Amino acid sequence: MPYSDFDLKRVKQELGVTLTERQNVFSAIESIEISSTLAEILAENIPLARAINTEKARSELIIANILVEVRKILKHEVIP
Repeated sequence: MPYSDFDLKRVKQELGVTLTERQNVFSAIESIEISSTLAEILAENIPLARAINTEKARSELIIANILVEVRKILKHEVIP
């Protein structure tokens, strides 16, 4: 069955998955400023990723750049 045929309701029904949702999960985490480099990259890439409108475009043009920034902020100490 193709991935696109799955939705949360179906997964819950067919696999018996139960979700526990919490509000404000990240509210205790302090905000930080992103680098000007990331801001420039996102300003350029977000409109393109939205225009292409695929998960792959969002992953490569937005998410990957954010993960690189997180790695820099954590001084390359991200544990896989």
